[in-house]
Amino acid sequence: MKIGSREFDLRNNTYVMGILNVTPDSFSDGGKYNNLDSAKVQVEKMIEEGVDVIDIGGESTRPGYTMISVQEEIDRILPFVSMIKSNYDVPISIDTYKSQVAEAAIDAGVDMINDIWGLKKDPKMAKVIAKSGLACCLVHNRVNTKYSDFLREVFLDLEETTRLALEAGISGDKIILDPGIGFAKTYEQNLQVLHYLEDFHQFGYPMLLAASRKSVIGNTLNLPVNERVEGTIVTTVMAAMKHYSFVRVHDIIENKRAISMTESIINSSVFNIM
Repeated sequence: MKIGSREFDLRNNTYVMGILNVTPDSFSDGGKYNNLDSAKVQVEKMIEEGVDVIDIGGESTRPGYTMISVQEEIDRILPFVSMIKSNYDVPISIDTYKSQVAEAAIDAGVDMINDIWGLKKDPKMAKVIAKSGLACCLVHNRVNTKYSDFLREVFLDLEETTRLALEAGISGDKIILDPGIGFAKTYEQNLQVLHYLEDFHQFGYPMLLAASRKSVIGNTLNLPVNERVEGTIVTTVMAAMKHYSFVRVHDIIENKRAISMTESIINSSVFNIM
């Protein structure tokens, strides 16, 4: 898959999508990078540590987040898109579920759309992505956590998302799916998704896991947000072992190293040690 100017071998590698929240209220790093100077330092650090894609978020999506207007989100993200595009050659994803925000970001040169509502929040989003020809990550989400048959319904929800994408004209080779850790799921349901990561390959699309520092880790280990690196690395190793194409994380170098070690073990069968 081509994202920006870079070709990604999504069958054989797990890549790192780095999180750049330019919000005042994100659950983990709200307010840390919502000015250009601090964001530039963080972008340079991520690039030095080997980030593969940078995902910019202009609206917090933590539980209980405050929704902002389309224009406010556009005004937040565009300066950061411009700063990165002007200074660095790294693919940029935009984390939004609003078609007008996506359009503005596409016009500004972003390389990928990351929609946490899987095309279901804004009915125009699918067509905007299709017209752009860009890669997209489509996340499992719904309005509540009421399920009769949890995993089956998650799969059906994602099946509907892929149908919406294809019917709108999004090319199948531009679709990445995300099982949606932290979205419309209880603590126990999030653990169940992590247990059954491999089953999400039934759709035939590259998969992305976004569990970094999330409450499922905090609740399991009884740790605050800034002490969840090890828990995140466990989910990253599991993703690499289950052949996920991307992990979306806050801590780049730690997760890159974990992936490198995991892939070395997985690929060790190629060595002749007789």
